[in-house]
Amino acid sequence: MKNNHGNTFLRIILLFLGVIILHAEDFTHHFNVDKQTPYVKEAVLLTLDLKQTNPEVVLLFNFTINQSEDYTFQRIDIKETDSYHNAQIHYVYLIYPLKSGDINITFSLLKKVTTDDSVAYSFSGDRDNVKGLVTTDTQISLPPVALKVKALPEDTALVGDFTLTYDIKKHQANAYDPLPFQVSITGRGYPPLVDTLLSREGNFTHFREKPIVNAIATRKGTQSTVIYPMALSHSQSFTLSPIILKAFDPKAEKSYTLEVPSQHFDIQKVTTHSLVDKIDSPAVLKEDWSWLNTLLGYIVVFSAGYLTALSWKWKNKQVQKENHPLIQKIQHCKDEKALLQVLMAVDSKHFTSSIEKLEDSLYRNGKINLNQVKQEAVAAI
Repeated sequence: MKNNHGNTFLRIILLFLGVIILHAEDFTHHFNVDKQTPYVKEAVLLTLDLKQTNPEVVLLFNFTINQSEDYTFQRIDIKETDSYHNAQIHYVYLIYPLKSGDINITFSLLKKVTTDDSVAYSFSGDRDNVKGLVTTDTQISLPPVALKVKALPEDTALVGDFTLTYDIKKHQANAYDPLPFQVSITGRGYPPLVDTLLSREGNFTHFREKPIVNAIATRKGTQSTVIYPMALSHSQSFTLSPIILKAFDPKAEKSYTLEVPSQHFDIQKVTTHSLVDKIDSPAVLKEDWSWLNTLLGYIVVFSAGYLTALSWKWKNKQVQKENHPLIQKIQHCKDEKALLQVLMAVDSKHFTSSIEKLEDSLYRNGKINLNQVKQEAVAAI
């Protein structure tokens, strides 16, 4: 019985060593993270370098980080050396851990092995008769990257280095008139999104729209501007309590607060006598249709204001889209390869169709119109 256990253990060891040797013959890999003990929601820069070591084969790789509730991630760069026998790829990811304690970043790597003959065969024939590339695919087990994530101070709402500004157009209004109110949070760190800025205290009416988010991920972290548009209304004067957000700067390792001070609003009540008709009884058989003109006037004014707001919002979104840095990158791409690298770096499912067309053109002699693919990618942003 002991011999059987010993033989089984020996076979496992030999199999494991065989797998390591097989992988070492084809390529090497190297992970690096810029910090091992980040705080919750502190940016971690992870890089992976793959380098082919077996010049006898043609190597292709499919790599991604596995999805998890413990972290979020975004690929921000990929650099590839196009050589069938000396493949070298450099991946760069931005990772945000979402809980404290020990977490493991896990990966999925598919190694594809083929030959020069297979590559040549796949590109033989005319563009309308491209043959499929034959590869031998192997799922590679990569060791996870372990992080020891530190907890945040209690009640922390934002993580990063942020500033807050606010804009209140007016502090006086008639009863039930809207009081526009806007808060902007700008800085570097985990995107500063909160469920609500206003507490449930107070009997005023609160109108709010979806936050406007502009975020760009770089090697230094995520630079964000989040705008919270809203409006308040009431039938009488009221005071808005201070808005206090507790934030934490992981680089300085200190807490700080972002605050909108208390605001008082003077509301002009509608007097009762202005609402009551001074004439008790109208003339017999005489109908007064002036109320209808007034109602129609209100409807016209409301409709005009609503359409103006929609127009402004649409125009603002168009300007934001035109100034989007990704659009400029796409438009400056001179060939299919450059465009493919830009779209793959974003790691968005919106560009799946464009990426497939570019890969078809580069690896299977597919016919595409580069400008048309650019327009499709821009439209998907």
